[in-house]
This record gives sequence, C-alpha cells and structure tokens, in this order.
Amino acid sequence: MAEIKPLMRRNKPGTKSKDFYNWPEEQFEEMDSTLAVQQYIQQLIRNNPADIDTILNPPESQDEGVWKYEHLRQFCLELHGLAVRLQDECSPETCVQMTASEQWIFLCAAHKAPKECPAIDYTRHTLDGAACLLNSNKYFPSRISIKEQSVTKLGSVCRRVYRIFSHAYYHHKAIFDEFEDKTYLCRRFTTFVMKYSLMPKESAIVPILGLLGEETTDAAMPTESEA
Repeated sequence: MAEIKPLMRRNKPGTKSKDFYNWPEEQFEEMDSTLAVQQYIQQLIRNNPADIDTILNPPESQDEGVWKYEHLRQFCLELHGLAVRLQDECSPETCVQMTASEQWIFLCAAHKAPKECPAIDYTRHTLDGAACLLNSNKYFPSRISIKEQSVTKLGSVCRRVYRIFSHAYYHHKAIFDEFEDKTYLCRRFTTFVMKYSLMPKESAIVPILGLLGEETTDAAMPTESEA
C-alpha cells in the first residue's frame, strides 16, 4: 500500500507568482500548528479580501486576545505594501510632517521624547516599533495564549498604525485608492478597531465606512496629536 505523503503548504523557491498558494484550503480545526490562526486569517484574505465580515469573524471558541493579536500582525505585514508605494512620492522634502489634511499633525513616538517627523520616517518608525512590540518575548511569548495585560497594548499600536492610512488618504489619494481597491485593508482595519474598541471612533478620520460626521470636517487650526 502506497504511503500517503503529507501535503506541503509552502511556496517552493522558483514558484511563479501566479502559482503562489496553489494548494487546497484547510479547515481551521485541521490546522495543527502554533501559527494556525495566522494561516487561517491569511487563507481567508486570499479567498476574498473584500469579505471583511468573514475575515474578522473568529472560529468558535477561539481566544479573543490571540485573534486580535494575529490580526494586528497581519495588518502590519500588509501595510508594508502601502509604505513601499508611498516612497515614490512621499519624501522628507515633500511631506515634512506626519499630517492628515490640514487639521492633524502627529508626533512620532520612536524618539526619547515624542516629536514631529517626516511622514515617510514616521511610517517606517511606526511599523518598526509595531514589529518590535508584537515580536517581543516579554509581552507576547506565545502565539496560542496571551495575557490580558499584553492585549491592552494593542490599542496604542492600532492608533499609530491608523495614521499611515490617514496620511495616505489625505495626501496621496491616488496611491491610497489603488492599494485599497486591491486589498480593502483600510476598510478591514477600520472595521476591526471599531469592532473591538481598540481606537476611539473620533480618531477614525478616513471617511471609508461612513464613520465621519460633519462635526469632524469643520475648518480648524491644525491639531497636534500625542504619539
């Protein structure tokens, strides 16, 4: 009787882009790995990035803290794609501050004391800082169980990461639209942070889910936001 070899879900070296992830889907219950939640989320995104409700809907009995943690890791991974596109026109000379419209100036927390930073540097610093925190053995030593005190740190990461979307939307709209039309990333991220109350509603300044009211669009002096 022939031996049945286990299916390898891996893109081998030399695989063409059109053949990436060319393997059968797997049910979450069948994923026997410490990275099962990440693999499941990525599988849902590949199936249909526009089906946000399905992507954000956790499997039955899934730990909520791990679910939020893994989604935030995935958001940061995908945001690198937007950051790369922004480099074509967002430079320290053209965008000397991290702004969103004429109303918001954001301070960068990557320095000893939060201070203003060119937008592209803020973007890099924010994604680097998020990676350091989310890969910290001190706060997140496990991918299958997370302490509540560590979960509480996700909110500050969400608040800073969201500013990358807001800068791109208000100052690099063509790049934002092209990226969003393919990934639905800002829609998914906004739905995610609202669903789990990881960010105040008034901070969601990109009018992508109808969350903005008229009171948030009135002309005002630029507001400097804490890091």
